[in-house]
Amino acid sequence: MKVIGVDPGSRVTGYGIIEFQDAGIVALDHGCIKPPPSAPLSKRYTIIFDALQELIARYAPDHMAVEAPFYCKNVSSAFKLSQVRGVILLAGAKAHVEVYEYSPRRVKQAVVGRGAAAKRQIQAMVSQILSLEAPVASEDAGDALAVAICHVHSLTGAHSSGRRT
Repeated sequence: MKVIGVDPGSRVTGYGIIEFQDAGIVALDHGCIKPPPSAPLSKRYTIIFDALQELIARYAPDHMAVEAPFYCKNVSSAFKLSQVRGVILLAGAKAHVEVYEYSPRRVKQAVVGRGAAAKRQIQAMVSQILSLEAPVASEDAGDALAVAICHVHSLTGAHSSGRRT
């Protein structure tokens, strides 16, 4: 089973693709989608959508796991994040990929063992779980891999399941 994890952001959207095999969880790809900051929002959303469509076409994931928002500094940021999430959900739905959402607390619990884990702890555990030689360079990509790992754990009974969107 393949899962694409996504950490939404209008400036940086992290992604991570993993495969759950008999031997464990393997990282297939991870990185960030970074639209030009000067681009209008509609163009940034198009870039994110197109990049996700390309990743989905390349890896053919069975599921998409998306981090749900929990806090925004201001109303403008909340609207932008909501719109990016809509673009991400649409990319999954158009590709007929089952989409699930997980709160940041649930992701941290699944990966680190406690819901108040620091970013550095998440990065270290993601690298350990996936047997990566070096820590994931980007926090956004690391968070996306963590969301994907959380989803696999929820499906295998290691943690409670996420909300299907």
